[in-house]
Amino acid sequence: MTLTVPETPRTAQLPPLPHWESTPDDLKAAIREIKPAIRARIAASGRTVEEVFAVVEARIATAVAQIETAKTRGEEIWPVIDYADIAAGTVSAEQLAELRRRGCLIVRGHFPREQALAWDAGIVDYVESNQFFENYRGPGDDFFGSVGSKPEIYPIYWSPAQMEARQSDRMADVQAFLNAQWTSESDGVQWFDPNRDSLYPDRIRRRPPGADSGGLGTHLDPGTLDLWMTEAYQKAFRHLFDGTVESYDPWDAAHRTAGPQYPGSTMCSAFRTFQGWTALSDMANDQGVLHTVPIPEAMAYLMLRPLLADVPEDNMCGVTTNRVFPATQKWHSLLLRAVTPIPDVQAGDSVWWHADMIHGVDPVKDQQGWGNVMYIPAAPWCPRNETYAASVRDAFLTGSSPTDFPAEHYERTWDNRFPADRLNDTGRRGLGLD
Repeated sequence: MTLTVPETPRTAQLPPLPHWESTPDDLKAAIREIKPAIRARIAASGRTVEEVFAVVEARIATAVAQIETAKTRGEEIWPVIDYADIAAGTVSAEQLAELRRRGCLIVRGHFPREQALAWDAGIVDYVESNQFFENYRGPGDDFFGSVGSKPEIYPIYWSPAQMEARQSDRMADVQAFLNAQWTSESDGVQWFDPNRDSLYPDRIRRRPPGADSGGLGTHLDPGTLDLWMTEAYQKAFRHLFDGTVESYDPWDAAHRTAGPQYPGSTMCSAFRTFQGWTALSDMANDQGVLHTVPIPEAMAYLMLRPLLADVPEDNMCGVTTNRVFPATQKWHSLLLRAVTPIPDVQAGDSVWWHADMIHGVDPVKDQQGWGNVMYIPAAPWCPRNETYAASVRDAFLTGSSPTDFPAEHYERTWDNRFPADRLNDTGRRGLGLD
């Protein structure tokens, strides 16, 4: 899949932006160069950065106030849709509108509860039969290492349970439904195939009853400085940088599916429409669960905020390489007023959030019940994901850790990992084998 994209006449008239297709050698110097360049481009449109940001801030403030009011009335913020309605095509227009407004979703009964519990038990058998706990070397990265796992995040990718879920028809149904909320084709270009997932492999979490966990601070995962500095992302966020901010659409995939990303210990090489996980246990929403800022448009605020005068000229509100993109009280207090936990979930439900959205995990003391999930996103087939699939295929066939993750490779010698001859058509297509 190749993309050839014409430039519109209007944007061609604005001053071009400098861009770095690989990580700049001097990050602070690059920041000092890109910020005035973006300001100048906005100014050439006849507006100031402050005027453009004020438009975004007003929109976000309205959304935040609506969420705060809904919470005081005891209303559920997260949309909830039954898998049966997704499969039957009977999701209502009102439900679709709420999904797009909030950018997150609970799918009830995505898998039968008994199936999810069986997968959970199967994962235990899988790791115990291979003496994982006896050989566990501790967290392989700084990010999830902060939760205090012993282990909480298992660096396991190729268990039968995970692969069965990834290549299941039920998973494909939900991923296609979520992908369809995005604009995947525009200007004569198909940016991704909404009906084909790339089977992005991720880890599992098992948090036992009585556990203490440090949680994860509010952050987002679509990239770091590359969001401002690479040509593809500059085009993806074109409406923020060319004075047409009212046209910014967080559901527009244009230019997002082929460009490079700066490498780092917390990067995701794939384009995801939604991040997600499937519950393998019942979880109450006060037991160290996922929280999001359920406002997809908040990305515009995050991208423009560093351009204001109160931010040091060599600083992007704390965004740098080799770290997740932080959302903090210092720079983003308006956004964090809307942080909202998921509702209670049962084993077999799945949880999804727009890949640009701020999210975190609350800490917990003396957890009540298990907190077990499989991380499975919606990562549709596109040039970026096709490229990454080549390394995923090798990792799958050799039992290695995928290249986006620490090179721990626990499963290389495990002979009961999911075998290639059990791949179905969805699995083979997702790995680029057909």
